[in-house]
Amino acid sequence: MTKRDDKIREKRQEWEEGTLSKAVGRFSFLKEAPSRFYTPLDQEGFKFLDKVGFPGEYPYTASVYPFDPMAGLSRLAAKAPTESGLTRAATYSGYGTSEDTRDYYKQNIERGIRQGPNLAMDLPTQCGYDSDNPVMYGEIGKVGAAIDTLKDFEIIYEPFQGDLNLDNIASNFTINAPAIFMIAMYAALAEKRGIPLNKLKATPQNDILKEYIARGTYIFPPKPAMRLFRDILVFVHEHIPQMNITSMGGYHIREAGATREQDLAFSMAIARAYLQTGLDAGLDIDSFAPRFTFNASGGSMELLKEIAFQRASRRMYARIVKEQFGAKNPRSMIIRQRITAHVGASSAAKQRPLNNLARSVVGGIAGALSGGPPAVFPPYDEPMGLGWSREAQQLTQDAGRILACEARLLDVVDPFAGSYFMEAMTDEIEVAAGKEMKKIDDMGGIVKAIEQGYVQKAVTESAYEHQKKIADGDVQIVGVNCFLGENELEVETTRLVPHPYDPEKRAKAEDRQIANLKEVRRTRNDTQVKQLLVELEQKARDNNENLMPHMIECASAYVSLQEVCDVLREVFGEYEPPAIF
Repeated sequence: MTKRDDKIREKRQEWEEGTLSKAVGRFSFLKEAPSRFYTPLDQEGFKFLDKVGFPGEYPYTASVYPFDPMAGLSRLAAKAPTESGLTRAATYSGYGTSEDTRDYYKQNIERGIRQGPNLAMDLPTQCGYDSDNPVMYGEIGKVGAAIDTLKDFEIIYEPFQGDLNLDNIASNFTINAPAIFMIAMYAALAEKRGIPLNKLKATPQNDILKEYIARGTYIFPPKPAMRLFRDILVFVHEHIPQMNITSMGGYHIREAGATREQDLAFSMAIARAYLQTGLDAGLDIDSFAPRFTFNASGGSMELLKEIAFQRASRRMYARIVKEQFGAKNPRSMIIRQRITAHVGASSAAKQRPLNNLARSVVGGIAGALSGGPPAVFPPYDEPMGLGWSREAQQLTQDAGRILACEARLLDVVDPFAGSYFMEAMTDEIEVAAGKEMKKIDDMGGIVKAIEQGYVQKAVTESAYEHQKKIADGDVQIVGVNCFLGENELEVETTRLVPHPYDPEKRAKAEDRQIANLKEVRRTRNDTQVKQLLVELEQKARDNNENLMPHMIECASAYVSLQEVCDVLREVFGEYEPPAIF
């Protein structure tokens, strides 16, 4: 302890007992100071190079890149091209039948959007059921596009030809439990078009472990599900080297109710399980880890803490990959994600929806100040139904432009680096997440923790506590549980153009999709289909067999999603969540 620290400690006590105490006493509704002040005492043993380093260098606390190229483009906004130079998929989208989604992308291309599909899929698809399954009636095409067979992919990708063919675009697939078959359909489509697999760029979400914790679109128990993850990892590594293997992250876990520290701990534990799967398959860590991406992590209105969270997550992941897995390639150690700090969709409210734009701007500011892009997300009409209006998308896009071009928030990378508060908070979050990870390690890892129901129970309890605080008014949401006087206004916006998701098409999607599937079944080679399914069962029972090549054969023969998943259900069984209360 230095003399400087002793002097600061003495002065802090004097301040707390004097100036601070008097200020609190002036307000009868306060029992203690509502704000905290940080000093060098909160940064004990701080070493800049160990804790922060430089942007784009280990441990990546400041940022995974030296700078955001948008900072350069923003200075030339009136002259610069709109493209970033990167091949990326468009925004998350898709609804109704494959024809409906195709037409949506046609409209995008006509508007100058030259990015590949970022496919949202309906719940039956995500859970491995066909559209003609009676149990699924009422859900077809509701929260995404219905995908039953390769025919649907053929239709959706009709607009993507010529210079927008599969070897010139990137695609995203938000799919997890049956991700192996979606990748197979994409590969089969490429083969039909004569495009080599090594030319494909895509990102399947393929983050099955978080499904048991948050979204719930699981099919098989965790262990066989991880076998499918292994098969995808190995095949993609060997045959589709430009395709990402997974898009993981704690965003969905946080949205389900996890605390900030739980989000980080569970995300890192899941990442470790996926990395270990690659090693267990005999691969070198640096040969596949660079193809791991993160969807996002975090998400709340607490701007300063979300900035600290992102800094902690980058440092924590880098250390895990380097120190625990022995990676040497810097690309293996970085969190690759389009969104850093943000407010999360659950921060948006249906009441006074235009307020959601202000909330999303807070998230964009946090993103820029956390060493990432100013990602203003979600559009203000997020709680109002499937798909975002063109008006909401325009406001969101312009808000990000304003933060970059007018507010110039990208002129400095990680402006809080070295801050007494920010470094202390970053450390606190990392330490708390580390303690939670230790609990998971003691159980035998994240798969065991999921099988025992520990993680699900922890998230459920946290969600309950947070919702209780909202109900009790301890967490304030403007227009929802406070500032509700009779003179408050419900401000609305004018709809200038039709919603991009046609309501009439959505209403009739189910019948049309079922008719499409019926036609596929009528025209395909059923003898071949039956033989392929028999072979699939045999191969699935052999844990040493990689199922990807056979999945591509099944897709090419127009075997349906449920037909494949039903075979795997028979072999692997279906997941039954443990009782957690």
